[in-house]
Amino acid sequence: MLTNRSKSFWLLLAPALLALIVVLFIPLMTGSYYSLTDWNGNTVGHFVNFDNYIRAFQDQMFIDSLIFTAKFSIVSVILINVIALMLATLVTQKLGKWTTLFRTVFFMPNLIGGIILGFIWQFIFNKAFESIADLTNIEFFKGWLDTPETGFWGLVILFVWQMSGYMMLIYISFLNNIPEEILEAADMDGASPLQTFIKIKLPMLMPAFTVTLFLTLSNAFKIYDQNLALTQGGPYNSTQMTAMNIYNEAFSMRNMGFAQSKAIIFLVIIVIISIIQISITRKKEISA
Repeated sequence: MLTNRSKSFWLLLAPALLALIVVLFIPLMTGSYYSLTDWNGNTVGHFVNFDNYIRAFQDQMFIDSLIFTAKFSIVSVILINVIALMLATLVTQKLGKWTTLFRTVFFMPNLIGGIILGFIWQFIFNKAFESIADLTNIEFFKGWLDTPETGFWGLVILFVWQMSGYMMLIYISFLNNIPEEILEAADMDGASPLQTFIKIKLPMLMPAFTVTLFLTLSNAFKIYDQNLALTQGGPYNSTQMTAMNIYNEAFSMRNMGFAQSKAIIFLVIIVIISIIQISITRKKEISA
């Protein structure tokens, strides 16, 4: 049996550790160093200490992108998990041959790449909605993606549509693992379906919430390709998310060192939020 002290253990672990060091730790250390310089992508000039970090907190466009990303993440995470749980509850009912079909249809949007998905919804908002507006003269369908408000909700709709099916599968796996004897006992005691769901299923789904909240939070914060394809940060950078702001700073403005400092700040924010979320949901698992 392998132990931490055995050579076999470390031999088997070595490829994963090497990949982790090459892909994660070396770029992180290198990026942290470059964030303290005026690196332009080709040459490293002067060591500027923490000037890039001070400039980042004084960059109003960067602050606005952080606020926009936070609002987007909060709304998206809530909607994704609510819809995913509803879908999982639906497809775990006795629907016969339709169960597999529904699961496949709900999961399919997650298989589409972010760029393609963005262009699909851009066509829906700009062409299909405008055609509906012309036919019905309903103002609601006019000018989607033309204002910060509709641009925000356009991104939310796209992301929720893409991620709900994926989170649904996680909820399905946990719902199927709830012992049937407990549900039958609740039914014999006269509990309604709603009472069974709230009193029994929800507490036993807390480990699923830990996983799904972490995945949706991390994906919502680092979204880029959908933002690029759907709104390109417009109008007037009002829907520019933090990942796009960092990318533009690095590759459009060629301020690599400054962009790297923004990326480090963004990473720290995501790590702190993720740790807080995991610690809170873990405690709920224990109490449940």
